[in-house]
Amino acid sequence: MSKRTHTPGRTAAATTRRERGQVAIEYLGFIPLLLLVGLLAIQAGLAAYAANQAGTGARAGARMASMSTGGCDEQAAKDAMSGWTADRAEFLPSSPSFDEVTCTVSVEVPDIIPGVHIWGRAERSSTMPRT
Repeated sequence: MSKRTHTPGRTAAATTRRERGQVAIEYLGFIPLLLLVGLLAIQAGLAAYAANQAGTGARAGARMASMSTGGCDEQAAKDAMSGWTADRAEFLPSSPSFDEVTCTVSVEVPDIIPGVHIWGRAERSSTMPRT
């Protein structure tokens, strides 16, 4: 059994009001942490999406180039990617080969918070045999 201790001069209503004020202050201190975690989750999602789109572009570019004698088909790669990732895509040169073609696409990951550059670029490669 627990005993209630009574502080002279304090009423139950005054204690409850003070506790509510303390909880409000604790929430205000916790909100920036929640916002930071949320922004990092969004940033990680954008980085994963950019990497996925770079892989899609690399596969499409290599697939189209495998049916010709040239290198990576940049237009086919951009057509396979979503708008903002295609605008941020760069195509890295690869060594020429007669029996296969390699396409490497690098996409810049956008920043959620301006000036805070967490991730740089997402880069993916794909190699297809020439037909």
